[in-house]
Amino acid sequence: MAAVSLSVSTVKPLGDRVFVKVSASEEKTAGGLYLPDTAKEKPQVGEVVSIGDGKFKDDGSRMSMDVKVGDKVLYSKYAGTDIKLGTDEYVLLSEKDILAIVS
Repeated sequence: MAAVSLSVSTVKPLGDRVFVKVSASEEKTAGGLYLPDTAKEKPQVGEVVSIGDGKFKDDGSRMSMDVKVGDKVLYSKYAGTDIKLGTDEYVLLSEKDILAIVS
């Protein structure tokens, strides 16, 4: 079996899927206490780095995507598939799992 080298530029989501770079989680609390890795929550905000072409409609045409590359988005907590490329964390999720675009 051939080895495949993955990078952000080689990942192209299919259909209505979106590839999001996860924002870094908080290192310390509002009170100034540092959090250990086991106490950190999974972030729900990230930046869109790649999008698919959109879902097919019944008539065969494609539905346009509501998000674009570069958008900061808020997504469901347990949505998608976690992917780690190098030291960066990404999540591959369906567009329906995106809750909002953050400005």
